Amino acid sequence: MADEILDLEVARNKMKEWRDEPPRNSEEVIELGESLIVEHGSKLGDELWSVYEQVLIAALDFGKTDLASMCLKALSSQFPGSLRVKRLIAMKHEALNQFDKATEIYDDMIAKEPSNSTPYKRKISILIGQNKISEAVKSLTDYLKRFMSDHEAWSELTDLYISQQEFTKAAFCMEELIISNPHNHLYYQKYAEILYTMGTVDNLEKSRSNFAQALRLDNNNMRALYGFFMAASNLANMPKTKNKKENMKYASWAASRIMEKYQAATKKDDGDDGNISSIGNILDSLQLTAPSNVPQ
Repeated sequence: MADEILDLEVARNKMKEWRDEPPRNSEEVIELGESLIVEHGSKLGDELWSVYEQVLIAALDFGKTDLASMCLKALSSQFPGSLRVKRLIAMKHEALNQFDKATEIYDDMIAKEPSNSTPYKRKISILIGQNKISEAVKSLTDYLKRFMSDHEAWSELTDLYISQQEFTKAAFCMEELIISNPHNHLYYQKYAEILYTMGTVDNLEKSRSNFAQALRLDNNNMRALYGFFMAASNLANMPKTKNKKENMKYASWAASRIMEKYQAATKKDDGDDGNISSIGNILDSLQLTAPSNVPQ
């Protein structure tokens, strides 16, 4: 009996952990969640319905429509007419590529509860999934007029603009994110990368400054360090740059810091060639898109 209770508590805690923190771990959720429902469903109380929803979404991720339907039937019976259940029904339509039916449900949800952001975002996800990027951008822009503080939406819009090489608009989105959260080093890093890609002396100088700010907030941000090095190096070698010597110093400092991290990693790994190679591969992955519009 003691072992059974321990197993139940471990399973419940694991499912809760997966609900509260990304990633969704869909494969594990299906295996553990289905067993939890079958073997211990009567002991879960109201938590049972959260588990059903969690397993349903995981089943949709893996195309297990029979399992998803079983969970949906239970939820629909327990919560008839619930907007949350309607959302899950629409998500099942999405998984079956029945996008028109899903969109109809989301439109109905918006009409009944216009302050609920979820159906708006699901509709945008459908457009992105269908590669209707222009429509997705318009919908996301309209959405942000209503829900301006949605950081995830601003980030999504940034990525859409980048995919369309509309870097000026992407930079504007990152500026909005930085204003709303000035202590997030990743926002400065991404903003700096966009500016670097845009090129021109002014943009490269702004890029270098924002990489520097990312490093002030997190001095272990290797991508920001490498970006700072690249921006300073380019500025040091451009004929129209005013502060060549200053940028040479910045580039030299960044290069020495990168070398220090290489050496520290090498020492930690006791000269393991495989690990050193892995570190090199990581640095290679930090290569930024070459800046455009840079006068030579």
